[in-house]
Amino acid sequence: MSVIPAAYEPTERTVPSRSRERARYDRETVHAILDQTYLCHLGFVRDGAPVVLPTLFGRVGETLYVHGSTGSRPLLAAGQQDPGLPVCLTVTHVDGLVLAKSAFHHSINYRSVVVHGTAYEVTDEAERRMALDALVDHVVPGRSADSRPANTKELAATAVIRLDLNEVSAKIRTGGPNDDAEDLELPFWSGVVPVAPAYGTPVPAAGLAPGIAVPDYVSAL
Repeated sequence: MSVIPAAYEPTERTVPSRSRERARYDRETVHAILDQTYLCHLGFVRDGAPVVLPTLFGRVGETLYVHGSTGSRPLLAAGQQDPGLPVCLTVTHVDGLVLAKSAFHHSINYRSVVVHGTAYEVTDEAERRMALDALVDHVVPGRSADSRPANTKELAATAVIRLDLNEVSAKIRTGGPNDDAEDLELPFWSGVVPVAPAYGTPVPAAGLAPGIAVPDYVSAL
C-alpha cells in the first residue's frame, strides 16, 4: 500500500512570486482550509476568454467534487474535452481587516488554497451519488442522511466533475500591520478587526408540518 506524502510537491504554478514565506504545502493545512468552507471559485478558459464561476464543492480524500446543471459551461467542457478541462479552483477565508498607519500597508488576514489541474466529468453512477452526498454534507454535515436522495430524473439533470488534489498550495497571513518605523508615531489608530462567519437562527420553510424540530446538526452550526 502506497503512503501518501505529508505535503504536496511545490511547482512553478504553486510557488507565489510574493510573500513566499506565507505559502504552505502540507496536506493537514490544505485540507483544514478546504473543509472549513464550501464556496469555491472555479476558473477555466472558454472560447479563448477566462471565466470564473462561484460554486459549491466537497472534498473526499484527495479529490474535490463540483456539481451543476448538465448544461452548465464548465461541466459541458469537462465532459466534451479530451483529456478533460484545465481549471484553477480557489477558496479563501477572510479572518481580519488589517488597518495600518499608512494606506499602503493596509491588508487582510486570510487563509487560501489554490488548486491547479484537469477536471473530469464523473460518469460512474455510484461515484456520482457519493459525490453528491459529500457535497451536501460538506455544506451541512449530516444532512445527506436526513433528506431524500436524488431520483433518476434529478440525476439525469445533474453533472459532477472531479478535480484531484495534486498541484496545490495554501497561503496564510496572520498578525498585525507592518507599519514603517517612521510611521509608528502618527496619530492614527492601527490594528486588526477580526472577521468571522456567523449563522443566524434557522427559519422553517413555509408549509413545514407541525412538530418537525430543527435537527441537532443544524442547531450545531
